[in-house]
Amino acid sequence: MQAGKPRIALHKFSSCDGCQLAFLNAGQQLLSLWEQMNIVHFAEAGPVDSNAKVDISFIEGSISTAADITRIKSVRAQSRILVSIGACATSGGLQALKNGADSDAWLACIYPNPEYIDSLGTATPISAHVKVDLQLQGCPVSTGQILQTVQSLLAGVLPPPEQSRVCLACKRRQLVCVMVTKGLPCMGPVTNNGCDALCPSVGRDCYGCYGPSECANTRALAGQFSALGLTSDQIKHRFSAIHSAAPTFKDAVLDSDHHD
Repeated sequence: MQAGKPRIALHKFSSCDGCQLAFLNAGQQLLSLWEQMNIVHFAEAGPVDSNAKVDISFIEGSISTAADITRIKSVRAQSRILVSIGACATSGGLQALKNGADSDAWLACIYPNPEYIDSLGTATPISAHVKVDLQLQGCPVSTGQILQTVQSLLAGVLPPPEQSRVCLACKRRQLVCVMVTKGLPCMGPVTNNGCDALCPSVGRDCYGCYGPSECANTRALAGQFSALGLTSDQIKHRFSAIHSAAPTFKDAVLDSDHHD
């Protein structure tokens, strides 16, 4: 790589690698961007230099071990801009489902020698431990999000936050509302768009993969779910599946007890 190009790193914490794949899935477009930047650490794609000082670090995954806390602080110190990508990095993701449970009991049920497992009692987002300059929600994030973000950062600006909801994407695509026509408990009214209404486009209800939208009226949606016949436990499940630790959805789980 030529000198003077922005130095980029991608770091993985507790996650499934799906958000890193959003980079690789860009294919030829990623190769074009590669000419504009110097990717110095991206283990899944080849380069490995986890201690390199960089202009931008993209972080996938939640903080789930004591070692994670030490490492994310080191990454923050060596990064001019830090971007958390995906549900795990922005809200704790699926791992955060353990936050309200007895994690020691879980470990004892799974491992014959749980004392050897280095795992914190909670899974937390990157922003709970260090300053984050930009967050991209999604499970996983989309390749389109990644490309827009990289292009904006290379131009020296932060991309505008997503402010539309999945319901608006449905309207733009002229999709019939699955909650109205099929009675499905769709999370679209309170979920950020990022998938272009992928699930509703095939007749399925939104699962909330892209996290809570701005000013999400979760209380009203929980009331609608109750009217559709869902129990309080079923309503809790709708809000807690992927972004259970996101404050907006976490509060909705607590409020759902009023809908039995």
